[in-house]
Amino acid sequence: MIRNCQSLLTAPKPMLLLRSLGVQPSHQIIFDRNSKRLQKERAALSADVALYDYLKEEIGFRLADRIFDIKREFKAAADIGCNRGYLSRHILAECVEHLTLTDTSATMLEQAKGTPGLKMAKIVKDEEDLDFDDNSLDLVISSLSLHWVNDLPGCFAKIKQCLKPDGVFIASLFGGDTLYELRSSLQLAELERKGGISPHISPFTQIRDIGSLLNRAGFTMLTIDTDEMVIGYPTMFELMWDLKGMAENNAAFNRPAHLSRETMLAASAIYQELYAKANETGVPATFQIIYFVGWKPGPNQPQPLERGTGEVSLKDLGKIIEKGGKVQTKT
Repeated sequence: MIRNCQSLLTAPKPMLLLRSLGVQPSHQIIFDRNSKRLQKERAALSADVALYDYLKEEIGFRLADRIFDIKREFKAAADIGCNRGYLSRHILAECVEHLTLTDTSATMLEQAKGTPGLKMAKIVKDEEDLDFDDNSLDLVISSLSLHWVNDLPGCFAKIKQCLKPDGVFIASLFGGDTLYELRSSLQLAELERKGGISPHISPFTQIRDIGSLLNRAGFTMLTIDTDEMVIGYPTMFELMWDLKGMAENNAAFNRPAHLSRETMLAASAIYQELYAKANETGVPATFQIIYFVGWKPGPNQPQPLERGTGEVSLKDLGKIIEKGGKVQTKT
């Protein structure tokens, strides 16, 4: 009984409301989607918003390069959580005929631009409430927005549902090692000053979970890889200011309303002491990026051979490679 009361005390407000009505939610509600929308609106309305595009612009370029690797012309595509168009500004009309942009922030959506000749439509839409027609899209893309989705399995399932057979889903999101320096510095500072810790950094998806989530949604022929970008900042405070300018500040329901000046100064000193490199000014910040590609099953996709049709055992694979032979192997 004590454990149940404790879980209710720490549960987000929407979770408490659902439980009070006798409804068991299908997923954990962690992020305040309305707060995230307001954060994006404030960032987009800033006069120097383009100053903070450096990270998302680079990731958008790298993700667009993965789209070009697929030698196919996509008739209908959708960019889910497009932000300020970090993907659309790299998508060529020769690759995608028509691109639909969606985002929760109307101001960011308005600022999104495309390349010459690219036909685009813009819809204010939450990533958790997609309603594209079934089997209507050849391609769904998303860059650095899905890590704020509460029901990621449900989102993946809706994306698969709206894809045509043999359609492809290509996306990127922040991984679990993102901002580990900032996270640990704030935790150590609060533990020292307050005797406890608060969740100042939102939780991120681990790379080991992405494959299982995509498989659960029904995607096949998965490709998952990670990349780490380490960016230097003069101090911890410039990093936090840039995160706010990117609209990547905390949006969890259980985030603390205030962070004291004393804790901030202590965290900055800890950050400098633990992570600043010798003979270098400034501090590093790590961003782990997870890229993945998943295909909706289709009749023209390559299929594995039936079990038992192999001619040799996998234990002899080394010998086959040495001889340069190509033989079907047992599964």
